[in-house]
Amino acid sequence: MADLRDIIKRPVITEQSADLMVDKKYTFEVDKKANKTQIKQAVELVFGVKVEKVNTINVKGKFKRMGRYGGYRSDRKKAIIQLTADSKELDFFEV
Repeated sequence: MADLRDIIKRPVITEQSADLMVDKKYTFEVDKKANKTQIKQAVELVFGVKVEKVNTINVKGKFKRMGRYGGYRSDRKKAIIQLTADSKELDFFEV
């Protein structure tokens, strides 16, 4: 990895991830080649918080059809970040 800022691609905002935010758990789509240590360092650098734990999930792309043509969505990697109790919360919906 050239830069830690390239590891985090975007936050994943779903009903399930919104429920996890109450427990200071945040879900991000990350680079497929990144490991847990790199993800932890990137979140601490970008958001200025302390990370307690990192869980990663490799998600296979689903098969989708468009008329008679078919293809697969992209494979991706998700990371669920657990912040420490004394860390500030991340605000994705700030205006």
